[in-house]
Amino acid sequence: MAVKASILVASAIATLARAAQPGAASPIAAPMRDLVWGKLNFLHTTDTHGWHGGHLQEAQYSADWGDYISFAEHLRKEADGQGVDLLLVDTGDRVEGNGLYDASNPKGKYYYDIYREQDVDIICTGNHELYHASTADGEHLRTVPNFQDKYVASNLDYIDPKTGLQIPMAQRYRKFQTKNQKLNIVAMGFLFDFTGNANNTVVQPVRETIKEQWFQDAIRENPDVFVVIGHVGVKMPEFKEIFTAIRKQNRFTPILFFGGHVHVRDATAYDSRSFAIASGRYFETIGWMSVDGDLKRATKDVVVAAVNDDEPSSTEAAGFSFHRRYIDNNLLGLYYHTGLNKSTFPTEHGRNVSQMIAQARKDLDLDYTFGCAPKNLWMTRAPYPSEDSIYTWLEKEVLPEIAINDDRKDVPRLVIMNTGAIRFDVFKGKFTRDTTYIISPFLSVLNYIPDIPYEVASKVIGLLNNAGRIMEEHAPMDARFMAIPEQFAITQDIIHEKPMPSFASEGLVDGQKPLSGDGGSKKEPVLIEGYTTKDDIGDDGDDAIHSAINFYVVPNCIQAEVGFSPKEEDKKPERVDLVFFDFIQPWVMVALKISGGDYTNDDAKRYVNGTFTELMAGWIKENWPANC
Repeated sequence: MAVKASILVASAIATLARAAQPGAASPIAAPMRDLVWGKLNFLHTTDTHGWHGGHLQEAQYSADWGDYISFAEHLRKEADGQGVDLLLVDTGDRVEGNGLYDASNPKGKYYYDIYREQDVDIICTGNHELYHASTADGEHLRTVPNFQDKYVASNLDYIDPKTGLQIPMAQRYRKFQTKNQKLNIVAMGFLFDFTGNANNTVVQPVRETIKEQWFQDAIRENPDVFVVIGHVGVKMPEFKEIFTAIRKQNRFTPILFFGGHVHVRDATAYDSRSFAIASGRYFETIGWMSVDGDLKRATKDVVVAAVNDDEPSSTEAAGFSFHRRYIDNNLLGLYYHTGLNKSTFPTEHGRNVSQMIAQARKDLDLDYTFGCAPKNLWMTRAPYPSEDSIYTWLEKEVLPEIAINDDRKDVPRLVIMNTGAIRFDVFKGKFTRDTTYIISPFLSVLNYIPDIPYEVASKVIGLLNNAGRIMEEHAPMDARFMAIPEQFAITQDIIHEKPMPSFASEGLVDGQKPLSGDGGSKKEPVLIEGYTTKDDIGDDGDDAIHSAINFYVVPNCIQAEVGFSPKEEDKKPERVDLVFFDFIQPWVMVALKISGGDYTNDDAKRYVNGTFTELMAGWIKENWPANC
């Protein structure tokens, strides 16, 4: 049921597309892979973190939530025409990470109404909905009612502030029939075994949840398909525990998993009748999964699993096939997959939502400019330390000038920041109010413990970055939470030599021609940088062909030495103030104890007023030119 491959020409689609949000970069065309339709199809978003206005500075991800609504409406119409089914899934972390959510007071003032406009069929919670009690309240009081029986919370409870009772955040599972084929679906929604949640929520470990009676009842519902969504990496143990429990009771039923949390494109299969996909981060990616074959339970035959080597973008068991695609979220790609153009693609609903976003951005003054970034600063595209690393910039320039307590400015200090406090790159050009929340959306503040022996304080950074078993035993959470989410999945550098892909070998003789200035010649196109995903299924999951981007692993934390003598021959100070982000305080306390320090949380005080985000914005306003 694959859509026939086509070559887009100028009469069908313009080389440049107008981005939905004013000022957003226009995408550049790229060679494309088609969506493969099946009997049951899915669109998947995860870890959007408030980026519902799209990426204004990144052309390939510049479509907004209104464009996604138009896209979904067109694909639902296509599904109806084919007599197949399409479901939309979201797996959490919709908040914290963009001015559209974070800049309002209260946070999410505009976000809830914008997000609810999409007709999502199955939705669950991420850990970022739970870090703060107010955010959890918003999820329970706004998002859950907005989606009603489509919201599933299989291992998450909420503490009702009026009664003090512990109640499910939402229903434990959902049983429903699809629109066109009347497939019986049992859907569940999980969160990984998270322990950093606010005290008005309770996350039950998955291994305990699968023992509960409701779960045992659910896996005996005999559906045509199980759909398990979760804020869980597809390689994390929680999904495998759920899969094992379901498969033990349902030997041949297809089980589909939709994950998130680790901010990567990924897919795997737990057996020949299961498939799992994770669809990236920050609304850069719209995930696509399709399942083909006789899905109605009454028509299933017991078959021997077989793999079709001719179609690496899928896994097949005799009678079933699974396909995935990672869609770059830009208008050219969305036009391509719908066969439409800038005139025919936008729906009235989609345009209205794009206008809602534009008005919200205007009301929040997100384009206010603090300064002009002189160059790109990368989280993982440049090694740390290096002059192009955002962490080197913070360590050498920013932290020494914002970590100042007027009463203790003459005391040498070690300033420790976790790399996970930074969420995105800085691009050359305008650094706006929106950018401050994109780079650092959290309410992080700087705490300190005064007058620690240098011999003790200097050991902390090493322990934070090389946490051994003793740290794991005493720290409240996995040490990886200090670093960026991607490093739950990526543990070593990925360095590409950037060879040009052979399009002919993939059946992509021309595809969608990029803007290369070659006058329409038959030369292989010049590619722009982007995702070049390799997952357990193969390397053909991305819908657009890109040149590769390097990924350099970063430490959990970085450290700036402030107020030290610049002369190497000088002795280190006997005592220092240890300054650190409040988020990592639990790990810092464990590291101090291991290092020989006898300190408690009562010893930690606020070092400087203001959040790190506010202090960083102030530094930029003072140090970077006002005009670009």
